[in-house]
Formats: sequence, structure tokens, C-alpha cells
Amino acid sequence: MNRFEGISLDCLRSARPVFRGLAFQIESGGALVLTGPNGSGKSSLLRLMAGLLPPAAGSLSWNGQAISDDPDAHRLRLRYLGHLDAVKPALTAAENLAFWAGLMGGDPDTAVAPALDALGIGHLSDLPARFLSAGQKRRLNLARLALAPAAIWLLDEPATALDAETTDRLRALIQRHRDAGGMAVVSTHSDLGLKDADNLDLSGFAARLSVDADTAA
Repeated sequence: MNRFEGISLDCLRSARPVFRGLAFQIESGGALVLTGPNGSGKSSLLRLMAGLLPPAAGSLSWNGQAISDDPDAHRLRLRYLGHLDAVKPALTAAENLAFWAGLMGGDPDTAVAPALDALGIGHLSDLPARFLSAGQKRRLNLARLALAPAAIWLLDEPATALDAETTDRLRALIQRHRDAGGMAVVSTHSDLGLKDADNLDLSGFAARLSVDADTAA
């Protein structure tokens, strides 16, 4: 049983405090849904979890060991999908995924077609990505998740530009990942309906800054 944990996390963005004293814990098979208004720090927390942004205070650990002790090992155990779609417009949908499969340690010959089918875009395999709609590019980006296993999925608003059918596909993909012992952390403005997921509302931690500021004044 793996455990990913954050304790007393503070976050700064351009020297401005975003949240303070935040804590979370997630174990194998678990899901954590991040909620809160824009600016409450959902994306910043995902970047902290991914090791892309250092916490101003507090600690992040994997099975009790600080992720800063071995950042390369932490990068290998996660998949991080941010707001921007990592799609090369000159490559076909299949070629985009083959590129990512090689980086992730998957087999492009066997992983690409099932990944496209998992998000319902197998019929777009040979279409250059520059011709894809915003929703199709989003699905292609999400298909990276199905290329090779990883312990942690960090997903920033993954359902943006998705229709109801594709959202169902995404939900099923996340559930299969969890059933295999993986973890998922998802920021969202809408309810994805993830089974037995814990919720972390960041608005409370952002509000704590106002209370601390008033106290200091």
C-alpha cells in the first residue's frame, strides 16, 4: 500500500501567499478531488504535488520519504496533465501518442490504439492534430494516461471541453487506474462522480490567509 502525503503546506505565487497550512493524504486506489473558486490554489497544489513548484513551507512525502530526496523517482511515478494540451499539430493523433509512449516507457506498437479507443478517438488516428477540435485535442491529451501505468495521476480540470459521453469514458479510465492500485488527484469545478473520492476544498485554506492577515493587523 503506497501513501502520498502533504503536511502543513504553504504556497506562494509571485511572492503572494495562495494557501497556508494545507494537508492531504491519499493511498493506493484512492482519489482526491480538489475544489474551490478560481485563485484558491488548485492548480498550484497540483504543481506542488508534481514537484514542479517547491512549497514555501511544509513537506511532501511518498511512503514517508520526502519527494525532494529523489525528485527523479517522483517524476517517474506520476502523470501530470495541466491546462495546456501537449499536442504537436504537425503529427497525427497516433504519432503524438507514439511520441509520448516512448517517453513513458510504453510500447508504441501496442499502446497507442487502445489509448485512442479509451477516449473514443480511434477514428482520428491518422488525422494531423492541427485539424482536431478543442474537445478532440483534449481527448488526445487525456489518452496519454492509458499509454503506460503510473502510480499517481494529477489532473487539472480534465473534463474541460468534454461532452457527457467522453466524461463517462474519462471516469471509467480513472476507475480502472484506481482498481489497479493507482491514485488520482483531480481539480474540478464540476462533479465528475468519482466513486469513494475524498474532497479537499481549498477555499478554506485560502480564507485562512485573510484571518491571519486580519490578526496580524
